[in-house]
Amino acid sequence: MLQQRGGQVEEQDKRASILWEESVPLMRQGLHKELVRLAFNGLENSQKVFPARENVFASLRQTSLDATRVVIIGQDPYFNEHPGKGPEAHGLCFSVQNGIPVPPSLRNILLEVNNSIYNGRRVSVDSDLTRWAIQGVLLLNASLTVIAKCPNSHVNLGWHRLTDNIIETISRQKEHVVFMLWGTFAQKKAVLIDRTKHLILATSHPSPLSAHKGFLGSGVFRRCNEYLTLHGHLPIEW
Repeated sequence: MLQQRGGQVEEQDKRASILWEESVPLMRQGLHKELVRLAFNGLENSQKVFPARENVFASLRQTSLDATRVVIIGQDPYFNEHPGKGPEAHGLCFSVQNGIPVPPSLRNILLEVNNSIYNGRRVSVDSDLTRWAIQGVLLLNASLTVIAKCPNSHVNLGWHRLTDNIIETISRQKEHVVFMLWGTFAQKKAVLIDRTKHLILATSHPSPLSAHKGFLGSGVFRRCNEYLTLHGHLPIEW
């Protein structure tokens, strides 16, 4: 079983954030702070932005640069909210917190995990993917905020500059990281990654519209663990 995080979570999160800010050029320049200001300021009273401000950089807090072994790239945070339960987005791509209805793409992700890692048994069922993040899986959306009910509403805000720079930094500073590029949008990020140092696993997107065109049955989670083990890393407990 995974070891639970101890009582120094806040201090660990702070150190992890500092390391990203020291290593990513555009974060050193303060772009991430400016983008948060742009995302949340000047909104009409009826508008909401997801995820909550305190969760915008959750993926970077949960997974330090040093710990990153796998990168899963999403496009946009979830833009839906469930009355009495809260928003789907909580700062980790594809993930929703427990008690929130599981989105179709995440359902297919968990299906592929169970088929390729656990021989079809329903072992990986938790919709909150924090358990992956604390093992070194960076769950990074290309845009880190979105206006409620308005998909891609912050696509031109400047987030892509920042997250591309994060991907470039990982590629440049680390070795033997597995990059999961699911769907056409994510696959365009391949130009940011040094293929001589890292593994790219590209498939169709796990959404119901395309999951059967290459994602389901791809074995990406098994292949990821094989690569990590080959290069001296512990496999991910998916």
